[in-house]
Amino acid sequence: MAKTVALLDYGSGNLRSAHRALEKVGAEVTVTSDPQISVNADGLLVPGVGAFAACMAGLNAIHGARIIGQRLAGGRPVMGICVGMQILFDEGHEHGVHSKGAGEWPGAVERLHADILPHMGWNTVERAADSQMFAELSEEERFYFVHSYGVRDWTLETDDLTTPPSVAWAQHEGDRFVAAVENGPLWATQFHPEKSGDAGLQLLFNWVDTL
Repeated sequence: MAKTVALLDYGSGNLRSAHRALEKVGAEVTVTSDPQISVNADGLLVPGVGAFAACMAGLNAIHGARIIGQRLAGGRPVMGICVGMQILFDEGHEHGVHSKGAGEWPGAVERLHADILPHMGWNTVERAADSQMFAELSEEERFYFVHSYGVRDWTLETDDLTTPPSVAWAQHEGDRFVAAVENGPLWATQFHPEKSGDAGLQLLFNWVDTL
C-alpha cells in the first residue's frame, strides 16, 4: 500500500513540482490545509517559497505550527523544504523584519554573508556518513538551491540519552550554512529536492521509505 503524504498548502510553496516528485517516488499525495488530514497522513511535507514573515503568516493562518507540533509529539514524520525548513527555527531576520518561527529548533535565519545573492544553482552538501536522508547518494551529488537567507549557526544541544541530529552543511562564497537536518521524525532541507533531478528524487524516496 502506498504511503500517504499530506502536502501542506498554506499559500507559500511550490506545490505542483513537489506533488509530482512525491508521486514519482510512490507516495499517495493530498494537497491540503485541513488539520485532520495533515495530522493523520503517514508523512507531512511543508514546502516554502518567499520571505520568512510571509510564510509564517500563511502558516499561522491555518494553525500550521500546531499541526507540525502535534505530529512530532506523536513521533509522526514531517519534512520541510527551503523556507519550509527555515520556519522550523525560532526566528527569522529578513529585510529588517524580525519574525517568530515555529520554534522546533533554536536558531535564527539571517542573510548569508556573500556578495552575490541569491545563492542560486547547484551545490554539493557536506553530510554525515551514516545519513538516512542521503542514503544511496554519493558525496559528489549536487542539489538545487535558491535562497539569500539561511541558518549559519546550529545551536541545539542534546544530552547523553538523546540521539543528536544529523546536520548537513553547504557553502556559498565561503559562508557556511545549514543545508539539511535529520532530527528523529523531523527532516528538512534548505535546497529543493523536487528540483534536484534524480538525486532529489532519491532523497525523497529515502524519506517516504521511512514513513
